[in-house]
Amino acid sequence: MRHELVSAIEKALGWTGPDEIGKSFARGNIGDLELLERILTPEHLLDVVMRRSLNRPQFRLFQNGEELHPAKYITDTVSPRGQAIPMVDMNRLGGFLREGATLILDQLNTFDPTMEVACQALQWWARERVQVNVYLTTNEASGFPLHWDDHDVVIVQLAGEKEWEVRGTSRPAPMYRDADPNTAPSEEGVWSGVMKPGDVMHIPRGFWHQATRNGSGSGFSLHATFGITKRTGASYVAWGGDWVRTKEIFRHDLDRNPGADTSELLEELGEFFQENPPAKYLAAYEQQPFPTRNVPFVDIFGPLKAVVCNTHFRPRIEVEGSVVSVTAAGRNLLFAGRALPAVRLLLDGGPVGLDAVKEAVGFDVTEIAETLVKEGLCAPLTKELSLGYTGLVTSPLS
Repeated sequence: MRHELVSAIEKALGWTGPDEIGKSFARGNIGDLELLERILTPEHLLDVVMRRSLNRPQFRLFQNGEELHPAKYITDTVSPRGQAIPMVDMNRLGGFLREGATLILDQLNTFDPTMEVACQALQWWARERVQVNVYLTTNEASGFPLHWDDHDVVIVQLAGEKEWEVRGTSRPAPMYRDADPNTAPSEEGVWSGVMKPGDVMHIPRGFWHQATRNGSGSGFSLHATFGITKRTGASYVAWGGDWVRTKEIFRHDLDRNPGADTSELLEELGEFFQENPPAKYLAAYEQQPFPTRNVPFVDIFGPLKAVVCNTHFRPRIEVEGSVVSVTAAGRNLLFAGRALPAVRLLLDGGPVGLDAVKEAVGFDVTEIAETLVKEGLCAPLTKELSLGYTGLVTSPLS
């Protein structure tokens, strides 16, 4: 998948791939304002808020440095039959924004196809899970106080301006579930300044930071924070913990008697980690059956005309003699060797029409596409989903 935002982030930060994620603080500028507007505008964000039933903690509103109670901006829309659906009261929300407030919507990628595709592209690139939270701050409202995140973030300033302060870590590689609460902020200054449209900033895990519009006067800021949660040594050991349940010796009670013989237990554990190094764990992680969301293909509605690969990570395609092996999302599918060019196009990550693929490879690909959809590697391309790709993702047929 070739996504314009991923390419722009790499160029802005001077990166040639995802290897720099988490290593050091970095800043740069995209410079393409049209790309920023294509990703998200304040008006589009408010339109998403208006059309969804939202509540905390996914949707929050802050004013004067404090979180507002949802009752101040969430109201029940009651149907003629008395069914109550919590919705954001847009008039009240507008009043808070005019006064000065910070609106936070977590995981916008679950609601918006453009952000959904952007996160998928970043996942294929980083080979890690990605979600996006967006922050709209108006007038002189402040954001969160000084804090650190338990994951690496790439921040894209989409519109307006916001002042930032970034400090170093006070605990190396802190974690969400950790042996130390890590509550004392670092005194090491890394960067402070104003993020302007097109600015990109990478803040590694554990770096303290805060952002505000205090003292900025009339105006607003809209930025997207792409959270990238990388695998750690602790993740690797936890993976081993899942494996031990398959072995009877690990399911037995531990012997509390002094001098109890645990040599066989430790030997089995040592053999597992010798035979399953971190590289094997990382490869297995990418092939897990992460659940995806897509409109199902129901043939009574009409034939399958276009598809797009919607796996969390890039499928692995291998040729084994006269057989094409596809591994992704907990599935391993086998196709005849002749299907290879069609499989590559269908699983490239960009939307493709089946007629166009047929013309490119010289044979009908309907059966292959339907199999990929049935097995959860591809999704039918709806008009709504296609909006997330238009102008951002290059078609594999181009």
